[in-house]
Amino acid sequence: MDLTLTAATGRTPGSRTSSRMRTDGSVPAVVYGLGRETLAVSVPWTELRRVLSTEAGINALITLDVNGQKDLAIVKDLQRHPIRRNVMHVDFLRVDPDATVAVDIPIQLLGEAKAVEGRRGIVDHALKTMTVKAKPADIPSVIIVDINSLKIGITITVADVELPAGVFTEMDPGAPVVTGAATRFSVEYDHEEGNEPEAAASEEEVPAEDAAADEDSADEAGSDEAAGE
Repeated sequence: MDLTLTAATGRTPGSRTSSRMRTDGSVPAVVYGLGRETLAVSVPWTELRRVLSTEAGINALITLDVNGQKDLAIVKDLQRHPIRRNVMHVDFLRVDPDATVAVDIPIQLLGEAKAVEGRRGIVDHALKTMTVKAKPADIPSVIIVDINSLKIGITITVADVELPAGVFTEMDPGAPVVTGAATRFSVEYDHEEGNEPEAAASEEEVPAEDAAADEDSADEAGSDEAAGE
């Protein structure tokens, strides 16, 4: 699919100009990167939507045509109206096809954590996006995390996530991505099912050797009392 997007130059910065531009069907934007001049441009909304509607989504690799100068670019930032959610402004970053670039990739959970749901726990999806580095052609559209084997008390961290070939991250490897978390309903369920926590069970049960020691102590105390009489 052709992902060429033509940008028009000559945009005058300012909220009034930008508002009029959006009314006319264009989106204000800037183009920067590769040590070259930052340009204020505009792009047709229909064409922007087309190039961002592929499987790659917002991380699509775009050929940006500015006055006949074509560069590979990605959307580095996209601002939406807080209520209407229409696109207000776009930042395009020029990229070198042979150099790595940092991008934020959405994390998608795959499967069902039946062991968590079965005990009335919750799947706590803590990290929604992961910052990764890759060459433009290797940038994934999404990062998949399998939660089929997730259990209560288990956390999948950044280090546990399998990244595609050519993709790496410098995020804290111990940062939690998703956790099988207990709730008060989990505790109630375990109680109903007789699955008391091991710690609680150990408090109630006295080891046999300790019980024997206690009996010996009681016998010795009884003997002393009898001798005293």
